[in-house]
Amino acid sequence: MKRKIKALIIISHPDEKSFCYNGIFKEIKNTLEPHAEIEIADLYNESYLRPREELIEKFKRWVSWSTHLYIISPVWWFRCTPRLEVFFDEVFTPGFAYEFKPITKTYGVPIPKLKDKKVRTYITHGAPALPVLTLYLNSVKLRLVMGVYTFVFGWKMSMLFSRTRQFWSVPFSSLDIRKKYLSRVRKDIEKDISRG
Repeated sequence: MKRKIKALIIISHPDEKSFCYNGIFKEIKNTLEPHAEIEIADLYNESYLRPREELIEKFKRWVSWSTHLYIISPVWWFRCTPRLEVFFDEVFTPGFAYEFKPITKTYGVPIPKLKDKKVRTYITHGAPALPVLTLYLNSVKLRLVMGVYTFVFGWKMSMLFSRTRQFWSVPFSSLDIRKKYLSRVRKDIEKDISRG
């Protein structure tokens, strides 16, 4: 018997008219709604003023509760949005998301504590694919998967790389291209629903 999805959707875009928000986020939410319990971390509609311990604890509760995490962000300056980076820094903390196992006196390896979670990430670029994948060696995706996700979710490299989708030249893309992007998102979510 497949388990019911408990989905945490993390949307990190300040403009509700953006493709991230009005396209990808809504597609995920609408596809999941009849089949899943959902919590939404709308990072730009939360107060990030300090002290923010209550907010971080709420996010940690939602991460612990969830079976699936859906993360949506544009790429700004070759990174995810500042609010998503704060989420990574303050929610995916040592002791909660991972811990270090000592190997020698000066070296340890991260042991992920959230490796039972299913994770999908959708990042949008203003740039076309060619320069990002070649000239910049796909550094955004590499840093996200290798520098964050392997610590927290483990070394499921093929899963994490294939579950991190990049959409290119979004501000310049036609309606048809955007529909194709959203069709990919919907198929991903339908696959998750069918697997439970």
